[in-house]
Amino acid sequence: MILLDGNSLTLEDLVAIAREREPVAIAGAARERVRAARAVVDEAAREARPTYGVNTGFGDFAEVTIPSESLATLQINLLRSHAAGIGEPLPVPVVRATMALRANVLAKGFSGIRLDTLDLLVEMLNRRVHPVVPSRGSVGASGDLAPLAHLALVLIGEGAAWHGEATEPGADALQRAGLRPVALGPKEGLALINGTQASGALLGLALADAERLARAADITAALSIDALRGSTRPFDARIHAARGFEGQQQSAANLRLLLAGSAINASHADCGRVQDAYSMRCVPQVHGAVREALAFIRRIVETEANAATDNPMVFSTERDILSGGNFHGAPLAMAADLICIALAQLATISERRCDRLVNPALSGLPAFLTRHGGLQSGLMMTQVTAAALTSELKTTAHPAGVDTIPTSANREDHVSMSMAAALKAARAAELARQVVACELLCACEAIDLLAPLRSSAPLMAVHDFIRARVAAVEHDRSVSLDLRVISDMIVSGGVERACGVKVN
Repeated sequence: MILLDGNSLTLEDLVAIAREREPVAIAGAARERVRAARAVVDEAAREARPTYGVNTGFGDFAEVTIPSESLATLQINLLRSHAAGIGEPLPVPVVRATMALRANVLAKGFSGIRLDTLDLLVEMLNRRVHPVVPSRGSVGASGDLAPLAHLALVLIGEGAAWHGEATEPGADALQRAGLRPVALGPKEGLALINGTQASGALLGLALADAERLARAADITAALSIDALRGSTRPFDARIHAARGFEGQQQSAANLRLLLAGSAINASHADCGRVQDAYSMRCVPQVHGAVREALAFIRRIVETEANAATDNPMVFSTERDILSGGNFHGAPLAMAADLICIALAQLATISERRCDRLVNPALSGLPAFLTRHGGLQSGLMMTQVTAAALTSELKTTAHPAGVDTIPTSANREDHVSMSMAAALKAARAAELARQVVACELLCACEAIDLLAPLRSSAPLMAVHDFIRARVAAVEHDRSVSLDLRVISDMIVSGGVERACGVKVN
């Protein structure tokens, strides 16, 4: 059980909720904050004084005062009108992460939600009522209004939810889970949809995948470097300490650990080669830079996961309700664009090592890693696939966050495009993983061709782990499934666990 208190949700917690379906609960102290904030909203709803989001319209209708007898209808209309999303639905893990992030924000006690409504959101998460949320329609302005509106509709018994691979009406999904829809009070519709949680969910899960991929990329690079009979001298700790980047030093330490004791490396100790190519020699510098970027992105993701992003915000101690702009997705947009750039770096250097492995002029190995060149093409197309994936990945590195387009009658005249950036980040993580899978397939084949020489114990353990599921390509066959299997091994953490040593 993960307690949501609005302050301490970690990336690891988010992944556990999203992918492992860990149950959640609202912490006791958070429940008290929610009650206190709700009392302020109820008081404002009884007054004649206009308070944005409580008894006024929204956006360019902010100056329109709504009579008290219409306040409940106002909130329902808000959800219905804002559920204007389109496109393929977000995957269920992303929806779960979105629900968890929204519940955590509401638990901070700045939104004025009722506990009954918050508890229903939590129970939907725990009982696996997963709303159908279209992926397109948010510009990251007043947050992810359209995606969150689709999510919130299910709380009032509308919208749609997943039932296995099919969908069903939201009311049916609640009934099947033994839950009843909620009747919204003043401000509650707005409290459910104002924020960056859909963007944050996509980015958070992409970051978790990217961090795992960075570790797998070090392992894969070490295997390739050994197969290419590269030198370990460029990974000397003194070189990397002299520059000072922590990520670079960590990557170099991983390579030293992984390559230690390799018989392949010992066999060419006196080969006379002075320097290796950059794609081998500069792995710590490039992989390290990726690590530095991911560390920055983690800070953004975890800060936003525990941030109050509603508007207006309720300050119960001062009994005040203030309108601001914490819903603006600029921090997430920049972080999501950066993760695409970082993953492009990781993939482009991986593809270059993949190319070296299949090129006999650069590797000293049989062309395209086959002993029967001509009759067979070997892994020729594996490198082509890596090149295609890498080129597609480069297009995601063009920043979405530099774009803005006015919306809501120019009331929202500067928007973040955080959702577009986060969708790119999710795609970039998938593409980069597939590129590294191409390299790992080629590296394992190259190690086979160097037998009876063996690599280090950790790297041979990885090789054997791959070979348990993916046979050597002794005769031409489609390797499409092989690449998918290796990609799954990377994202599941199997590759890093297989090496038997701690890769950071």
